[in-house]
Amino acid sequence: MNVLVEPRRFTGTVRIPASKSHTIRRLLIASLGDGVSEIDYPLDSLDARSCAAACRALGAVIEEHWAGDPSCPNPADGEGKKLVRWIVKGGAFQRRGGNGSISIDVGNSGTTLFLFLAAAALGSVPVRFDGDGQIRRRGAGPLLEALSALGAQVEAAPGGCVPALVRGPWKGGRVSIPCPTSQYLSALLLAAPLAPAGTLTGIDVPLLNEKPYIGMTLAYLDAQGIPYEKKEDLSWFRVPGGASYRPVKGPVPGDFSSAAFPAAAAAIGGGPLTLLGLDPGDTQGDKAFFDFLAKMGCQVSWNPSVPALTVSRNGTLRGGEFDLNSTPDMLPACAAVAAFAQGDTSLVNAAHARIKETDRIAVMAAELGKLGVKVTQRPDGLVIHGGAAGPPRGGNVEGHGDHRIVMALAAAALGAAGPVEIRGAESAAVTYPGFLELIGALPKGE
Repeated sequence: MNVLVEPRRFTGTVRIPASKSHTIRRLLIASLGDGVSEIDYPLDSLDARSCAAACRALGAVIEEHWAGDPSCPNPADGEGKKLVRWIVKGGAFQRRGGNGSISIDVGNSGTTLFLFLAAAALGSVPVRFDGDGQIRRRGAGPLLEALSALGAQVEAAPGGCVPALVRGPWKGGRVSIPCPTSQYLSALLLAAPLAPAGTLTGIDVPLLNEKPYIGMTLAYLDAQGIPYEKKEDLSWFRVPGGASYRPVKGPVPGDFSSAAFPAAAAAIGGGPLTLLGLDPGDTQGDKAFFDFLAKMGCQVSWNPSVPALTVSRNGTLRGGEFDLNSTPDMLPACAAVAAFAQGDTSLVNAAHARIKETDRIAVMAAELGKLGVKVTQRPDGLVIHGGAAGPPRGGNVEGHGDHRIVMALAAAALGAAGPVEIRGAESAAVTYPGFLELIGALPKGE
């Protein structure tokens, strides 16, 4: 799908969709655990539905409740097509039984792929994984090597890519796993407690990017009363087996990763824009994006009684240097805002942004370049030379099937000197259904 974005100022009040990271973790824990879980106001996106399909394939039973149903958490939600609750009956693998094999298509969801590769090592049946073209290029070699060392049977395409097969049992042991993506470590930490009683899993982590997401995973283990040991710098863990997960209940927090894109649009145009549904105390690392905006000259303020977060700007955006090691998913949004700043903006320490859905460093450099923005690529990031040639011009850009690239380019288009056509814009729905409509993007014939 191609869309046309006309320049305009983006203001108003927006409710942010639920966090993908929280939604997928809750679905996995609920499916592998015992009892019945209630997940209120989950993210209803392509990635989340890929995760729900994977849970069902393993044997979990998931019921969907929509706005207007008698069981709706809040009658004020009204009626319609809004998903308001998943009820998950756990016991995955036990309910599925031990015959035959299981096939899981994760679509475009890398989080689902990595977390479920480890979960598959807990069962006695082979689980075959596949996904779309991008997923087939995203290697999981270090994770698969670790699972093999822990006792699982593993087969994979060259480079540790899918199609892949994983089959337990998980026998434990000690492994060393570099984690250019934190999802490798989260996968092991979420699965290891469910290994057989008497099993010990030791994990050495010589490299760890995106540390805040490990904080999120550990918060779930803590809430479940799962025992583990760790070094303070997160370079070593030891997890005993024999535990079980209890049901999870409650609403899913809003997604700071998704919130970055309407916030970027507000920063570019000046706003003001009020964002609802975010928790200032949440462990999500991508809330640091709002600190970046403040350093660039935006006014960012919390109203804790709502809670609500407002972004506005009266003066000029300023360049700066920002370390994105913990927040590589923010590189596209940061680059979009930096294109409107005065002076250079350096986005550094984010080489792992090259191994996401796309090489986001190369892609953002290329696509902003089409709009007349001067960008210098570095191995670990970008330097955006803002203000040298005025605001970005209109033109045609490509979304590359990457939801964060599409949304970043759409935000930039709102402040461009002319209309911007974005090709392949449908991928925004992977994590933020309705974003293109929110900013007023118009469908355009291909």
